[in-house]
Amino acid sequence: MRTTAGKKTGGKIIAVNRKARHDYFVEETYEAGVALFGTEVKSIRAGAVNLKDSYCQIKKGELWAIGVHISPYEKGNIFNKDPLRDKKLLMHKREILKLGQYVTRDSYTLIPLSLYFSGSNVKMEVGLCKGKKLYDKREADAKRGAEREIERASRNSERY
Repeated sequence: MRTTAGKKTGGKIIAVNRKARHDYFVEETYEAGVALFGTEVKSIRAGAVNLKDSYCQIKKGELWAIGVHISPYEKGNIFNKDPLRDKKLLMHKREILKLGQYVTRDSYTLIPLSLYFSGSNVKMEVGLCKGKKLYDKREADAKRGAEREIERASRNSERY
């Protein structure tokens, strides 16, 4: 299992894809650099990023993040890029090939889990995920509700 975003590097988390952990079982996580333009980095520093319906795909031996929305920078005028353009992710070739085998052979999906700064670099945490069925989602919600009830009851008993 790889390190999770921001823990090892002490980076500032910019955006988190909460829907991904609800819709998928995350088997492994990987860290990848993101190739961006200057106005995109400025927009990211302002927090104008959305990872909600994004996914990753391997094309010609390169890893691409598709559907990551980075809002145009207000003062960027002609230098702004398309907000939904495909972003190239930077990883070692052998890691990309390994992920490609998982995706094609074992029906896994690559999902961006979070975006964060590691020093001055923008990094993305990519998860190797399997889809959840509807009953898995219901079971997870029921478990979370039960834990909440137990915690609430224990807090109330401590007061008296």
